[in-house]
Amino acid sequence: MKLKKLISIAVSAVLCLSVLTGCSSDKSSEKEPMSIGIVLGEGSINDQSFNQSTWEGLKKAEKDFGISVKYFESKQESDYIQNIETLVDEETDLIIGVGYQLKDSIEESAKDYPNQKFALMDETYDKIPENVVPVVFKEEEAAYLTGILAAKMTKTNTVGFIGGLPAPSVVKYQNGYKYGVESTNKEINVLEQFANSFSDQAKGKSIAKQMYSSNADLILSAAGDVGTGAIEAARENDKFAIGVDRDQSYLAKDNVITSALKKLNVASYDLAKELVEGNYKGGVEKVYGLKEGAVGISENTNNHVPKEIIDYVNKEAEKVISGEIKVPKNEKEYKELSK
Repeated sequence: MKLKKLISIAVSAVLCLSVLTGCSSDKSSEKEPMSIGIVLGEGSINDQSFNQSTWEGLKKAEKDFGISVKYFESKQESDYIQNIETLVDEETDLIIGVGYQLKDSIEESAKDYPNQKFALMDETYDKIPENVVPVVFKEEEAAYLTGILAAKMTKTNTVGFIGGLPAPSVVKYQNGYKYGVESTNKEINVLEQFANSFSDQAKGKSIAKQMYSSNADLILSAAGDVGTGAIEAARENDKFAIGVDRDQSYLAKDNVITSALKKLNVASYDLAKELVEGNYKGGVEKVYGLKEGAVGISENTNNHVPKEIIDYVNKEAEKVISGEIKVPKNEKEYKELSK
């Protein structure tokens, strides 16, 4: 691919020299808009969750800044590099890998194309490449708040958690949620299961139905399209669900009582804005949490949640922001804080 690109550049240079006046004229009269391309891991662009939220931020940036945006879905792991290199060949100004599955491919591409600007949503590196901006979220903080709400709302003292794949971000949701439940009521049982997929809606629905039949009356799913299936199970079984990443109440307005928000749309919009304004800064991690207003719970809670519970959750959120409450982001921290 690199050789192909070099040959392409060389041919273009020769052609331009042969018609120098024409090339100069075209370049001065036509200025291409800045461009951003995203490469997805597993799941579709319309996953009602992670991917869709990222795309919505870029579509807003397209409207506000006059940039050009596009996306590539990936059917298998080998598509990651191929999709990235397609965007490189198209001279895309910023290439964003969406999801932890793109971590290695973005790192490899950053080395191969040192002058290309990259970003990575939802993951980071021990040693961040100088031409990559990793974007991470404090999902555990949003999940902690939904765990408190779940503990206050359950009638059966049993709630559930469904994860897609054990990605770092999903593990943050898992441990923050459990800690929120436990810190509110230690008598509540939390059922946990991973679907080992972010796209299998049928599996999400099946797992949720099993949890509901095992006495759970409320489930948080951090699982992309899998979570859509779990919410469908809540609707069919007249149970409660908690959405994830974006406000998912529209999927089942009588069943989704709140959502653990992770505003990927804010992060992707910020990346576009910084690019347009010339403020892109590679090699530095961007972190979004409650303090930055980028995670939390949706205001669009339904009538099933009493105001006093919402008020209590909001007070706990202030304690997290102030540092009074520390929320675990992994199993090790969860065990230490749960002692």
